[in-house]
Amino acid sequence: MAGISDRFAIKAGDSIAAVLQQAPLNPLENRILLMHALQLSRIQLITQDERVIDAQQAQQLSALFQRRLLGEPIAYIVGQREFYGLQLEVTPDVLIPRPETELLVDLALQHLPAAGARQALSVLDLGTGSGAIAVAIAHSRPDLQLTALDVSAAALAVASRNAARHLAPAQAPMQLLQSNWYGALDRQQFDVIVANPPYIVAGDGHLAQGDLRFEPQDALTDHADGLSALRSIVDGAAGHLKDGGWLLMEHGYDQAPAVRGLLLAQQFDAVQSWQDIAGIERVSGGKRRALS
Repeated sequence: MAGISDRFAIKAGDSIAAVLQQAPLNPLENRILLMHALQLSRIQLITQDERVIDAQQAQQLSALFQRRLLGEPIAYIVGQREFYGLQLEVTPDVLIPRPETELLVDLALQHLPAAGARQALSVLDLGTGSGAIAVAIAHSRPDLQLTALDVSAAALAVASRNAARHLAPAQAPMQLLQSNWYGALDRQQFDVIVANPPYIVAGDGHLAQGDLRFEPQDALTDHADGLSALRSIVDGAAGHLKDGGWLLMEHGYDQAPAVRGLLLAQQFDAVQSWQDIAGIERVSGGKRRALS
């Protein structure tokens, strides 16, 4: 974090108010680290601002601030990130869920039949990582059967804990499979397939900047042209979609035309792209053509 001193230290006897006044991060990050270390809610942080920090807490907080000043993402420091209204566990084994990816959840829910309209509705999440997309969909629609795949066993362990935390005991358990895209599936077919695959082009300068420096590189870049993972997903999707089922994929800010081209080449219908909260075409998708 250029321009910010990395020598900030908290002293025993400082009050919460004093720490908040002196802390070198932005106010939101200062509050997040204090709430995490002291196990306080936002309201408690305000109402207990004269509370004095003891020596152990001062040492812990100083270490947390040091990690952030060296650039480590807040989500990894506190071990969680909010996504689609859910507090999800995150570790350095998974990407940090981002607000723009909530569009993928919205679109999946919009393109599913209503509850009770058809039996055994199912969704496949490719490259699930923390399970953010799959858990958000399943939490919103407890009637669905979710299958989530990832090549990383460590990522699947995080996804499993997030599913256990947020899904109701009465609903169907999420099926988690270690797989390189469709490899672990047999002939299963789904109503909707969603994916947020690695799509950053190899050598892109952003990979060496900000939070991306700390995130798993194999989940960010395909180490190629940025389209190889998207191409594999599109090429294999027809065999795992029900007639009229939808494939929906997140991609880079400038990749929408290319992804639409991949879908059209595989004879998908209703091919289109959708804009995220910043007005960027962030998700593209299409519908499997019904067999005549």
